[in-house]
Amino acid sequence: MRIPPIAPADLSPEQKPLFEDMKQGIEAKFTGFVSMREDGALVGPWAPTLRFPKFGKPWWDYIKALADNPVLPKPVREVAILVTGARFKSRYELYAHIAVSEKVGLTDAKIGTIVAGQRPADLTKEEAVAYDMASALVSGGPVPHPTYDAAVAAFGVDGAAELVYLVAGYCMVSAILNGFAVPVPDDAD
Repeated sequence: MRIPPIAPADLSPEQKPLFEDMKQGIEAKFTGFVSMREDGALVGPWAPTLRFPKFGKPWWDYIKALADNPVLPKPVREVAILVTGARFKSRYELYAHIAVSEKVGLTDAKIGTIVAGQRPADLTKEEAVAYDMASALVSGGPVPHPTYDAAVAAFGVDGAAELVYLVAGYCMVSAILNGFAVPVPDDAD
């Protein structure tokens, strides 16, 4: 781990308001996995983004925008996030979103297949659209017209846009986690 978590007592004046906003947002919308140490220090992507508030604040605002009033169903969002995490081999992202995916009803078989980099055969129509769109986005190059059109047909223009921004946001999360070698909580000790 290249950037250790910061205990609340050690936060700078610039970090304190960001910490409070992150803590409140985590408690409200990012639950079901470890995001805070016993001493109150934030872990996962929040640790390095808190260390660098110049970048962390805009990143956090983007993540909050993705979490506020989503159009996409929760299982659809999780399929897209798992595809992204699997592509980047982002350990903490996969750890967190495997837990969230289980909570929103994705089967272990679907989760395991996606994490292994494969497309499950039993995806719902909406999950399949999310898988295909996320897979196209993380593979590079323009999204094929039929893939984008399928997203618009399934979720509307706003939902298709949300899917693009969701994958883009979790590409950033994955890069932050991988760049700073953020471990899963069991590995941090």
